[in-house]
Amino acid sequence: MQLAGQQHFSTLGAPLLGVIIDCLTLDQVVARIEAFIAEKQPHLVVTADSTGLIIARHDQEFRRIVQSADLVTPDSVGVVWALRRRGFPVQRVSGVDLVDRLCAASADKGHRIFLLGAAPGVAEEAGERLKLKYPGCNIIGARHGYFPTESDEVVAAEIAEAKPDILLVAMGMPRQEKFIRATRGIINAPVAMGVGGSLDVFSGRTKRAPGWVQRAKLEWLWRLILDPRKMSKVKHLPTFAWLVLRGKA
Repeated sequence: MQLAGQQHFSTLGAPLLGVIIDCLTLDQVVARIEAFIAEKQPHLVVTADSTGLIIARHDQEFRRIVQSADLVTPDSVGVVWALRRRGFPVQRVSGVDLVDRLCAASADKGHRIFLLGAAPGVAEEAGERLKLKYPGCNIIGARHGYFPTESDEVVAAEIAEAKPDILLVAMGMPRQEKFIRATRGIINAPVAMGVGGSLDVFSGRTKRAPGWVQRAKLEWLWRLILDPRKMSKVKHLPTFAWLVLRGKA
């Protein structure tokens, strides 16, 4: 039942490798996140790429976290390709695009954003650049993600003091989602979302692929050329494609 004043969202859930992907546009996802903030209760947003879905097949804890998320967006060309093959009207909604839009909305509406993750100094640099891009963007804290799981609660307590509306965690899958789930009762951010390498992009340390590379669906190759360490993610792509083509997705 829809309550008076409550915004209604219709969504088509598309199953893929045991996970339901929300077939929403970028605008719809941002609107859904705005509704989460208004509810003032913790919500988890997962930006699911092909690698993450393969990891979830073998990591039961991570799979349960993704399956119980409040919103799961298709954050890779592979996921979009797999769902479109099955007739689902889906478009890519990436972590980078969401960070950009949420920071723009923060400048307009004052949402409090905390940036967590990446190497020392990266989150701070990303925050400064985002505030220059969107004057008034309310980034209220930034911290690197180089700490052991044993320190999760200590870090969470530090973040909780800042009282963020949106927590953006850039520590890679599944670490970022496991941190969010384990500490949600401490931080209590209305929205917490894993954003992978997004802070590296916004800090300027990693260049996003040119438009023509994105349109050619080769952004994964661009990232691999710039950083060969990304091979640990790319190696999952053949398995993902095989499962989709064999109809096992």
